Amino acid sequence: MTSAPSQTDKSGPPSPPEPPAEPPTRPRRLLLPALVLLAFVPPMGIDMYLPAFPRIADEFRTDPSGVQLTLTAFVIGLALGQLVLGPLSDRYGRRLLILAGTALCAASAAACAFAPTLETLTALRFVMGFSAAAGVVVGRAVISDTAQGPAAARMFGILMALSGIAPITAPLIGGVVTGAAGWRAVWFTLAAGLLLTLLVALVGVPESLPPDRRHAGGLRATLATARSLLTDRVYLGYIFAFGFGFAALFCYIAASPFFLQYVLGLSVRQAAVAFAAGALIATLSSAVNARVVGRGASPAVLLRIGLATMLATTGGLLAVTLAGQLDRAVAVALLLFFVGLGMIMGNATALAIQRVPKAAGSGSAVLGTLQGVLAAVAAPLMGLGGRDNAVALFLGMTVCVAVACLALLLTRGDRPVVETEAPRHIHPRGDTTTAS
Repeated sequence: MTSAPSQTDKSGPPSPPEPPAEPPTRPRRLLLPALVLLAFVPPMGIDMYLPAFPRIADEFRTDPSGVQLTLTAFVIGLALGQLVLGPLSDRYGRRLLILAGTALCAASAAACAFAPTLETLTALRFVMGFSAAAGVVVGRAVISDTAQGPAAARMFGILMALSGIAPITAPLIGGVVTGAAGWRAVWFTLAAGLLLTLLVALVGVPESLPPDRRHAGGLRATLATARSLLTDRVYLGYIFAFGFGFAALFCYIAASPFFLQYVLGLSVRQAAVAFAAGALIATLSSAVNARVVGRGASPAVLLRIGLATMLATTGGLLAVTLAGQLDRAVAVALLLFFVGLGMIMGNATALAIQRVPKAAGSGSAVLGTLQGVLAAVAAPLMGLGGRDNAVALFLGMTVCVAVACLALLLTRGDRPVVETEAPRHIHPRGDTTTAS
């Protein structure tokens, strides 16, 4: 029995002529918009149905904690999905997993609209979170495949900046749809958006990991990769900085409805505007960060400045709260937290994943899983202080940011990546080449 000749077999029959390649600029133009839409999926999946919580609780005759379980299921699925799908993308490539995951996410979103029980809705939310992980974790790996060093940090910064639109718009869209057509219509709306995302990804995301760079092997190879990641001191420092910085944000997300309405005395509409303002500031900060990095600023330096800003803000607000001096005017200082937040997400992600260029999918998976786990742990703790007290909120945020700052001690001695090779380009067929 003979095997088919390989691509490098010179003795085999000549291959038919390939069609002329399309200009490489087309997929590169569509790549970032596609990755942005994929990054929209988790925040839209989390925030869009928040206004519908009371109606879901009424229909299924459950308390708020029962509905909250559907959100927890999504976050757990998102974390586990990244852990599984990231390494798989290192072995089988990026494009197929992105397309399959997005298709499954759209189908599970549509199925949520027909959920007959809370238990069914919770199970579907887990599937939705697991499949949504494909676009996030594999999307980060695609950036790592196509850019290095400051260029990667700039792309991550742009991605974070643009994806910051989702947390601003998702609750507003969900509120309008719920008010007009009920909570089940939210899932149809989300499914339609996912189908659009799938179409853009189908056209705009080529295969960025050619076969010769994939990792063959089974469980042993996966465990070896995981061991190399978890023993890389610098990589761990950056992912812990990212993870605990995000955990501080999730403390705010979990506590903000009570903090804004019961502690600061804002109306529901005013609280929505205040929440959107924080997301907007983080988005603008990410955009500025991406521009500054693109002009040669050090991502590591900007990361440290961002964390220092966050720590000073949360620590100061904790002190003011303990002194009983917190009011609306003082709480405006919280916007500085979001300025710092916009400086850490893209930079920490780029610095972490550039440490493991041969296992970008696995490196992205560990980062995303840590992010999800820390968020799932931090959120319930915010309820311990009660609805009329902000001490738990600012204490939790301060502790998380302090741990993120300490994690940077692990990165001492890290040398910035210097691009000695020509930048890599993706051709429409999915091949990755270097510019001549």
